[in-house]
Amino acid sequence: MRHSIPAHSMLHILRRALLWGILLSPSHAATDYTISLSNPGKHFVEVQIVLPEGRSERQFQLPVWNALYQIRDFAQYVNWIRAKDRAGRPLPIIQLDKSQWRIVGAENGAVLQYEMFVDSPGPFGAQLNTHHAFLNLAQILMYPVDARDSPIALRFSQIPAGWHVATPLRSNSDTFVADNYDRAVDSPVEIGDFQENDFEEGGARYQVVVDAQPSDFDMAKITAMLHKIVAAATSWMDDRPYDRYMFLYHFPRGPAGGGMEHSYSTAIAVNADVVAKSPEALASVTVHEFFHLWNVKRIRPQTLEPIDFTRENYTRALWFSEGCTSTAADIIQLRGGLLDERHFEEDLAVQIGELQRRPAHLTQSAEESSLDAWLEGDAYYRRPERSISYYNKGELLGVALDLAVREASHGQASLREVFQWMNQNYAKKHLFFSDSDGVRQAAEAVSHADLGWFFTKYVAGTEEIPWNDFFRGVGLRLSQSTTSVADAGFSASRNFDAPMTVTAVTEGGGAEIAGLQVGDVILEINGKTAGQEASETTARLSAGDAISLKIRGRRGGERDLKWKVGSRQETFYELNDLENVNAEQRARRAAWLKGEAEAPSQTRSKSRSN
Repeated sequence: MRHSIPAHSMLHILRRALLWGILLSPSHAATDYTISLSNPGKHFVEVQIVLPEGRSERQFQLPVWNALYQIRDFAQYVNWIRAKDRAGRPLPIIQLDKSQWRIVGAENGAVLQYEMFVDSPGPFGAQLNTHHAFLNLAQILMYPVDARDSPIALRFSQIPAGWHVATPLRSNSDTFVADNYDRAVDSPVEIGDFQENDFEEGGARYQVVVDAQPSDFDMAKITAMLHKIVAAATSWMDDRPYDRYMFLYHFPRGPAGGGMEHSYSTAIAVNADVVAKSPEALASVTVHEFFHLWNVKRIRPQTLEPIDFTRENYTRALWFSEGCTSTAADIIQLRGGLLDERHFEEDLAVQIGELQRRPAHLTQSAEESSLDAWLEGDAYYRRPERSISYYNKGELLGVALDLAVREASHGQASLREVFQWMNQNYAKKHLFFSDSDGVRQAAEAVSHADLGWFFTKYVAGTEEIPWNDFFRGVGLRLSQSTTSVADAGFSASRNFDAPMTVTAVTEGGGAEIAGLQVGDVILEINGKTAGQEASETTARLSAGDAISLKIRGRRGGERDLKWKVGSRQETFYELNDLENVNAEQRARRAAWLKGEAEAPSQTRSKSRSN
């Protein structure tokens, strides 16, 4: 939010200020942070932490992970660190491990200062350059180990002229405040000359912040899209656990893709060309990240609490927290008119095909994929014979669970009731659910049926999902066919902001003959920078087309490779109506596409007919 405060918000700010005065009473002394944008050209920020009076020895921790389920050791970017007492006298500082330090002599208060290199672009990183600053605060702010629950006061200094600050953190003049460290670092910060817009929907205020070339986006269209998303989502959940929410967008002209959820905001990056040519892609990622404000931020697995910033946090529930969020996102888009039935069913068939074409779907369960999330940064792990995606299978399990709950309850419950039950019995009671067992408890509570078979076979197990058994209730049938498709002769993937890397090369194919090897880094495909959109480039190729790559080999050095695209046989899946769809199936499909249980009159008439 910009620093100017609308008059109608002043009463709210005064109430917040009063609350903050209570929080800053002697028994709740705050930790004071200042982030100086000291050197945008070199991507250096300076952080100062002022501690109140307390213990003589204090330990500080810089998180080893944030935003992604990957250990990234942000301490690697710390250039120097020093400490002094409140009178300016140096204090001894001892490094305990790669990301933890201890100071001595802090009983009368102390000041810790350090400099960091910050140049990791995108919604999962932290970056300062001459254009803007985007900060996931956990990546640059150490916390006092014994005061992680203390209030936070945060200021920014040396902000370049013309730049403004946007963050969901509440503010008091030039100071941003949070109840504790975890709340502070769950609040991304954008500082720059961005464009913004505000709108109201359903009693809440929404802020839209866009960092992009003005010609690359239409704020009115984005705002109209957001109206539909927030209205559809809050009505589906029958809940709105916030008064203000911020959407932060980056639309760079280079590689970009993805979004990061937060409790009161989301940060999303999409390539500018994609925004222009495929606006549905922006809607899809937006609704997914927005729904996370319930599923994962509030409806949260016990295994992710409390967050441990010093090591991996393992959970078996990402198939639900991430995958079923995608299921809910499709339902919300259907309800909001952003997705129609035909495209929904086409996308669903594509997702089934993606799972079936990965041999690992027979060896790795959805729960195991969730546990292995910490391996996603490794290229070999991402190969189809090694792993499945908890996003992909989780989304499909969400669809199957929805249909199973409808069948078991005779249409009286759906996935919506599962989420609402979990929201009421976990989130609103500040409780956490016990991974897959917690999801099963909710599904059985709303369906009044034993669904243990579903979780044993398809969530914890690797049995093939009998799709036609599930789709029959809504009058659909999954069919498959085999056809010849273009084959570029290699597979590659890109992790976070790392370059695109070759993960597999077809034996005897054109790519291998040209000299492409596993581990090579792809710099360009057909003259275009290889980024998140590279898969779309290769998907448009036909057998016989020429393909050229600029690569950096595993041992260094750049080379240009060129060959002709080959072909291979591939199985495709399609959802179609059953030959004779009866009235009951049509009614259930209509309710399914709305994400709702069937009307009581429909279920009663079916019960009488049975």
